[in-house]
Amino acid sequence: MYILYSFLFCGTICLIAELILDNTKLTPGHITSIFVITGAFLDTFGIYDFFIMKCGGGALVPITSFGHSLIHGALTKAETTGFVGLLMGMFDLTASGITSAIIFAFVFTLFFKPKD
Repeated sequence: MYILYSFLFCGTICLIAELILDNTKLTPGHITSIFVITGAFLDTFGIYDFFIMKCGGGALVPITSFGHSLIHGALTKAETTGFVGLLMGMFDLTASGITSAIIFAFVFTLFFKPKD
């Protein structure tokens, strides 16, 4: 069942993004930002954890999971260290993803040249 729920969750997110992209003048960057904020909002109220329990890894793959990771790390760290933990905790769960994105972007720029 996890596979079906994962597929449906990711497919629904892709469908919503495609509908927004086709029917509005928003750019992909705007839509990405909207989904990160939505994931953060859902995690603030504990709703995104429900999606993770029901959908498994399918809820951890889309861009909404990045917002979930930011807020989840911040709230967890804030419980232990206080207000300063909000800033420190955001990067605890997302540091590996951000670091790998920077490294891969650098490596790809070494091998690929822009056309213009």
